[in-house]
Amino acid sequence: MTFLQENKNMFDILVYVYEHCRQADVCGDPERVAKRLSAAGFEDDDISAALTWLAGIAQVPRRGMAPLPGEAEAFRAYAPREIAKLDVGARGFLLSLEQSGILSPQTRELVLERALATADDVLSAEQLKLVVVMVLWNLRAPASELVAEELRASSASRLPH
Repeated sequence: MTFLQENKNMFDILVYVYEHCRQADVCGDPERVAKRLSAAGFEDDDISAALTWLAGIAQVPRRGMAPLPGEAEAFRAYAPREIAKLDVGARGFLLSLEQSGILSPQTRELVLERALATADDVLSAEQLKLVVVMVLWNLRAPASELVAEELRASSASRLPH
């Protein structure tokens, strides 16, 4: 199995987790989620990578981020590593989510941190949307459903039902 295939599997697992698992199970009982994923046919290494990535969402806020200024008070400049990972369209997508109030500056930074934590060199628009959905879902943000619907509409053939 190639490196690219392994990362694709992680995103497939994230889609499966979002659609078939409760958020409380993911946080409270990752072993149960791992068993469900294994029963669904995912490989153990891929399951471990995806659950580790998901656990990173919960760990970041505990690291203690300093409060960030609001959108009207600040400008977000992207670091070279972020520019390499997220193309102009992806950065524009994040900006539109922030301008619409779906992402706060703090959640935008969490999305960026989790995007950088993926193995891909460059994230596709679909993958970035999934990162946003998973971050919002794990934060129990109601907007996660709106973004998830956008993801479903743009890639209905990719999401298992």
